[in-house]
Amino acid sequence: MAVKFFYSNTLDQEHLENLRLYKYRAVDKSLISNHILRHYWTWCVHLFPLWMAPNLITLLGLGFMMVNVILIAIYVPDLGTDAPNWLYFSFAAGLWLYSTFDNVDGKQARRTGTSSPLGELFDHGCDALNCTCVALLQAAALGLGHSYSTVGLVLLTIVGFYLSTAEEYFTEGGMSDLILLMLGIVNGPTEGIIVSCLAFIWSGFYGAQSWHVRLTDISALSWMSNIVPKETCFADVFVWGMFAFFLLTHCPFCIASIYAACQEKSLKLTHVMITILYPITSYLLAVYLWISSPYSNILENQDVVVFSLVIGILFGMMASDIIVAHLTRNTYPPFKLTLGLLWIMVILVNASYFGTNIVSARTEHVLLWVLFMSLVVLYLIWATRIIQAFCKFLGINCLTIRRQTQSIPRSTESHVESDSLLDHQEDGQASSASSPETHTYNTFK
Repeated sequence: MAVKFFYSNTLDQEHLENLRLYKYRAVDKSLISNHILRHYWTWCVHLFPLWMAPNLITLLGLGFMMVNVILIAIYVPDLGTDAPNWLYFSFAAGLWLYSTFDNVDGKQARRTGTSSPLGELFDHGCDALNCTCVALLQAAALGLGHSYSTVGLVLLTIVGFYLSTAEEYFTEGGMSDLILLMLGIVNGPTEGIIVSCLAFIWSGFYGAQSWHVRLTDISALSWMSNIVPKETCFADVFVWGMFAFFLLTHCPFCIASIYAACQEKSLKLTHVMITILYPITSYLLAVYLWISSPYSNILENQDVVVFSLVIGILFGMMASDIIVAHLTRNTYPPFKLTLGLLWIMVILVNASYFGTNIVSARTEHVLLWVLFMSLVVLYLIWATRIIQAFCKFLGINCLTIRRQTQSIPRSTESHVESDSLLDHQEDGQASSASSPETHTYNTFK
C-alpha cells in the first residue's frame, strides 16, 4: 500500500516483470566527452575497488553536493555576501567530483557485471535531486541572494532535467532502434558543468561580489549601455546565458527527439506533449503562485534555500516516478499525489485574497520547515519502498555487491556481446574519433 500511495502508478509483479526487457541505450555527442573526458572517466574507474557497488559511487557523488549545500547554510545563508574563498573552490570540487562519480558508476557496473535497471533509477534519481543543489551553489557563487533569480535558476535546472526524463520515456521503443537518452553536442551534464565549475573557481579567486560589477562600468563594454539595462551586471549575464543555453540547445533537442519518437511509433504529438506538459505545468504554476504572491514572505524571511529544497524534493519524486514508469513500461505518471502538499500551501498563503488571513510571515516560515522535514521523510519512505521492490525482484543489493550472481538469468551471449561493445567504445576502438559515443546494454533475456 505504501508503494501505491507514493508511486503514481501501481507497481505490481506484472510491471516488475518488464524489468527483464530493460535495455540501456545512450548517445553522447559532446566533443569534450568523446575526445577528452571519456579517457579521464576510464582512468578514474580503476581507482575504485571491485567490491564497491556502482550505486554507492553514485550516492557518494551526491554526498559531495549535499555537503556543499550544508556549507552554504553555515557560511553564506543569505546567498549574497562574499563567503570564504575556499568555499567556492569546494563548490567546484564537489560538482566536478559529482560529475566524475556520475559517469564512473556505469563503467563500474559493467566492470563488476552488476548493471541493472536499479542502477539507472538510482543514478537518475540522484541527478534529479542534484538539480536543486547545483542551482543553489550557482546562486551563492554569483551572490544572487534570496531573489527571483535564484528561484529561476532552480526551476531552470529542474525543467531541463524534466524534459530529458520525459524524452527518455517516450523514446523508449522496445524493438525500436530509437535511443533512450541523447545528449547533444553542447549539453548540460558536460559543458554546463564545466561552465559552472569555472564560475565557482572565478568566485574563489575574486569573490561573489565580482559578478556584480555593471557591464557599463567596464570601459571596453560601455557600448552595451544602449543594448542592455544600465544596472545589468555579470551575474545577470550568467543567468541570462543559462536561460539562453536551455532555450537554444537543450529544449529544441529534447522536443526534436520526442517528435522523432512520435513519428516512429505513430503517436499523436499533441497528446504526447499534453501528457508531458500537464504535470510540470501544474508544478511550475504552484511554485509561481506561492513565491510571487504578495502575501508570501519567502524572500523577506530569507527562506529561499529551504523553499528550493522543498520544490527540489517534490521534483525528485516526480522525476523518479517517470523513471520507474519507464523502466517498468508503465503509463506516464499524470500527477504526483505529494504535489498536493504544495498546492495546499499555495491556497493557505493566498487565502488573504478572499479576506481570510490564515498564514502570517512567522507561520509561513514554520510551515515551510514542517513541509521540508515531512517531504524528506516521505521521500525516504518512497525511495526505500521502490528500491526494495526492485532489489527483491532482481535478486540484488542496492549499495553492496552480492558474491552470488543475480537471481534472474541473463542472456549470456548477448550480455557478453553488449559488454564487449561498450568496453571497446569506451576505449575508443569501436567508433571513429568523430563519432558520438553510443552505449547499448541488455540486462536480461
